[in-house]
Amino acid sequence: MKTWMLYALISMVFAGFTSVIAKLGLAGISSELGLAVRTCFVFVFVLAFAAVTVPGSQLAALGRSHFLWLGLSGLTTAFSWVFYYKAIKEGQVSTVALIDKGSMVVAVLLAAVILKEQLTLRTLAGAALMVAGLLVIARK
Repeated sequence: MKTWMLYALISMVFAGFTSVIAKLGLAGISSELGLAVRTCFVFVFVLAFAAVTVPGSQLAALGRSHFLWLGLSGLTTAFSWVFYYKAIKEGQVSTVALIDKGSMVVAVLLAAVILKEQLTLRTLAGAALMVAGLLVIARK
């Protein structure tokens, strides 16, 4: 197994725990407050992790383009988290998490248009199955 695949699988497991644990943490408070508290923990952990793992020479490599694209990524992440937390506060985590994973379809399409990644028949079939699954899940 390639390293990036192992990282993706580990990410998948932690992401699964994240939603359930967050739902427990939101009991009796607003989704906005819960998200703010969670984000503080994420901020501290990521800074500490980077301080230990990132060589100092990497800081000199940061340029305007990095700040622009990573800043925009942070902004889209923030919007995603705000609405995700609102959704899990009011809805079932199992349904919200599955619908949220529809972001894979958006990512595949944007990767093809912006990054010029090749859309294979396998990728399109997988994306179509994801959309079909989302429609089944979202319907009541």
